[in-house]
Amino acid sequence: MVEGVALPPEVVTPRLVLRVWDAATVRALRAGDRLPKWHPEFPRRDDLDAAGLWREGDPWTTRSIVWAETGHIVGSIGFFGGPEAAEDGVPEVEVGYGVVPRGRGRGIGTEALGGLLAAVDAAGAAGAVGAVGAVGGAGGPVRVRASVAPTNAAGLKVLARHGFTQLRGTTEDGELVMVRPVGVGL
Repeated sequence: MVEGVALPPEVVTPRLVLRVWDAATVRALRAGDRLPKWHPEFPRRDDLDAAGLWREGDPWTTRSIVWAETGHIVGSIGFFGGPEAAEDGVPEVEVGYGVVPRGRGRGIGTEALGGLLAAVDAAGAAGAVGAVGAVGGAGGPVRVRASVAPTNAAGLKVLARHGFTQLRGTTEDGELVMVRPVGVGL
């Protein structure tokens, strides 16, 4: 994994706050408890799965999608680990996200993904992402990929809006692997 990455613990967009999960949130998810600011439809099955991937203190882990106006958690977004060298040597991460059913169709996923991608691009542009395995380093962009069901028209549209145009095959589950080429958001 790339060391010395400076992603902020919170990413703020016009309507959302993307906050790295803390231990209390993950404990509640794992125990099946509810916290006061959770939307009635949160957590979704994918949120519970993400709790199993959570890594304390890691800015590349899962984040709550918080509706800023109410403070309610309406989904989650994050990476399945930090940047790793792809076959061509470029640091690459996989992003995943989801929004509660009543929050869909409101641009929440689009805004959340855009905010997180902007943070990744800023980290690369600031030189916070060095060579794979290095601390600090000369910096550079991180390529981002996402997997999506071919029948998920809304998900495909969100990815397309953010420059995920390259198709890199499918997963074992038949999901399309979409890639956002390096430099799209810079």
